[in-house]
Amino acid sequence: MRGLQDDDEGAAEVGNTETTMEQAPYSHPSLPNVCFWDLPGIGTFNFPAATYLREMNFERYDFFIIILGCRVKEHDAKLGEEIKRLGKNVYFARSKMDDDLRRFQTDGGKSTEMEKIRTYCVDKLNQFGFPSPTVFLTSSRRVNEFDFPTLKETFANNLDDIKKDVFLLSLPNTTLEIVENKRKELKTRVWMLATLSGAVGAVPIPGQSFACDIGILVSAIIQFRQYMGLDDASLQRLANVTGKSVRDLKAIVKTPLVGEINKEFVIRMLLSCAFVTISAIEIGLDLVPVVGSIFGAGSSFGMTYKLLNDVLNELVENAQRVVKAAFETD
Repeated sequence: MRGLQDDDEGAAEVGNTETTMEQAPYSHPSLPNVCFWDLPGIGTFNFPAATYLREMNFERYDFFIIILGCRVKEHDAKLGEEIKRLGKNVYFARSKMDDDLRRFQTDGGKSTEMEKIRTYCVDKLNQFGFPSPTVFLTSSRRVNEFDFPTLKETFANNLDDIKKDVFLLSLPNTTLEIVENKRKELKTRVWMLATLSGAVGAVPIPGQSFACDIGILVSAIIQFRQYMGLDDASLQRLANVTGKSVRDLKAIVKTPLVGEINKEFVIRMLLSCAFVTISAIEIGLDLVPVVGSIFGAGSSFGMTYKLLNDVLNELVENAQRVVKAAFETD
């Protein structure tokens, strides 16, 4: 979910024995406000089912993923029922599908086995008292295959608007759909930032609007680049996950927006278009009552909107090329 491999810094511990002995937080590598919590397994000697919910403080979390192994246990269904009773969303993810399907060579054979596994999980959960469960078949080694993309989309759709937006932007770029969903969300932010720029532009103080616009643009471009997975750290994580060379992934990116973004860079972008003339007129009109405010608001809004919209489109095109190359997909 965070785009990390087992041996990456900050990755969750893995093991064949009871590894998680306490609630462990794992922050997103580039969005610290997004945090996943790994909870100890239910029904073990250390964490008996009778006291599990109370000890784990379930009220604090937004949603839950119950990881199913080869055998579905009664504790899995009972835990899911208790989570639903608290008014929280719970999802069942059957893990390690790559291991289970390794011996099936044909797509037809894999599809048949996947349906057998899904049917078994659903039937067992029903039998243990969890009605009509949805089971997602997943593999942490093949994050753009099986039901992993659908699982992430389901998470997002069931969050409230603010958390949905943050969650979407936190997802690693493993599919073109994720990139496109990020574009839609960032389009909204373009409007918000342009509106903010227009509000500042309405204040008749010479030079203030232009300086504020530059600050907004620098910050937004750096954030948009990170959300689109085109910063160095994101590209390195993607290379680690896919086994591709980070140098090869960087070579696919054809935009100066992956270089250093500062005041001088943004001013050069503005100089390459007509906005520099508009800004000069705006400064000249700042001392004219009413007219200066109206012109300033409109020009600041238009300049910020146009530039950020162009930046977003350019970043999306490059992010799409990287995903296609990384996962060898169209």
